[in-house]
Amino acid sequence: MVRENFKSRVGFILVSAGCAIGIGNVWKFPYVTGENGGGVFVLFYLLFLLIMGVPILTMEYAVGRASKKSIVGAYRMLEAKNTKWHIHGYFCILGCLILMMYYTTVSGWMLNYFVKFFTNAFNSIDGVEGVFGSMLANPIEMTTFMAITVILGIIVCSFGLQSGLEKVAKVMMGMLLVLIVVLACHSLTLSKAIDGVKFYLLPDFETANKVGLGKIITQAMNQSFFTLSLGVAAMEIFGSYMDKKNTLTSEAVRVCLLDTFVAIISGLIIFPACFSFGINADAGPSLIFITLPKVFLNMPFGRIWGTLFFAFMTFASFSTVIAVFENLIAFLIDEFNFSRKKASLVWLILILVLSMPCVLGYNILSNVRFMGGTKDILDFEDFIVSNLLLPIGSLIFLLFCSFKFGWGFDKYIEECNTGNGIKLKKGFAFYFKFILPILILIIIIQGLK
Repeated sequence: MVRENFKSRVGFILVSAGCAIGIGNVWKFPYVTGENGGGVFVLFYLLFLLIMGVPILTMEYAVGRASKKSIVGAYRMLEAKNTKWHIHGYFCILGCLILMMYYTTVSGWMLNYFVKFFTNAFNSIDGVEGVFGSMLANPIEMTTFMAITVILGIIVCSFGLQSGLEKVAKVMMGMLLVLIVVLACHSLTLSKAIDGVKFYLLPDFETANKVGLGKIITQAMNQSFFTLSLGVAAMEIFGSYMDKKNTLTSEAVRVCLLDTFVAIISGLIIFPACFSFGINADAGPSLIFITLPKVFLNMPFGRIWGTLFFAFMTFASFSTVIAVFENLIAFLIDEFNFSRKKASLVWLILILVLSMPCVLGYNILSNVRFMGGTKDILDFEDFIVSNLLLPIGSLIFLLFCSFKFGWGFDKYIEECNTGNGIKLKKGFAFYFKFILPILILIIIIQGLK
């Protein structure tokens, strides 16, 4: 079977960025920034994105491009003799599957809220909490929007890389970028927008000391690392579709810049609006579904702005869904010689069924709790992926690409530097082998607390 490649470099960057750009950029990034003192957090976030995110991203790309296979086959082809690195490939696929078991539900929430704003379902500011609560309590409504997300995502991927994923991602990401700029420009016209911008982008170490500089640094490290969805080969698959024209560092930097642009601009939507309407920017996960709808309903033409915002959120979450679906589908094609249509159908059925516990976790299965009653089904699934499979998987990628008992640093750096653009120096070997693993171990330990 002939393996597809991306039709254009722009397509590759938009699809990869679409995988990275998700709910975490727009939902988690602003409220974590709010909880951690604003500008100082953003400063450290950008630093760790550069020194942690970019290197691991180049490694996933390198494994994919050198092998031209999905993750299990890639490990099997590149690993040293008599080693079993490819076992991690199966954990990567498991991680992508568990991610979709809850991410499709949250993506369904975004689509649901887009429809609610578009149809003017919010009757009053005081009724916002009730709308969110009634949505969670309704298993039919929850299942419907989750299923729409899954079915649409699988349909897109069933058409192939160029005709499906790449074509849709170009249109969707283009619309996403237009929407986010329009929304940010509108927020910057609000009455106390400048106060929100100052809090968000100007480092204030006095505020940071009150929060705790160590806590801010740890949180910034976590956010910069998780924003790229590294460790479960979600990015590796796109490396396998790349040509050799450009260095992987150049491509990784471009994807990170686009991902960061969306995260930063999201803050320019949320913080000016929160400060202008007296809303706490550190409202946590409820920020998107309770706090911001109240803000929009306070605004002139709030229904329009709310509709546009949740259209943007739907595009952001759906871009991740179709990117991860592509990884799952490619695994069945490469490992079991399935046709794309057959692989798509298998995953359609599996994900619809396996996503139901998360959907029902807020109504019929609301009494099901984990880890001493602290986590519901969605939180527990997210813990497995975010706190275990992503950081541990990234450490495995790092060891595989850095040491001879894996693929080896020399082979990795040769693949990474093939093409035009930014070249990595061999002098980075010490940092990759002895410093970066320690930083990732800190993330793993923090995630287990």
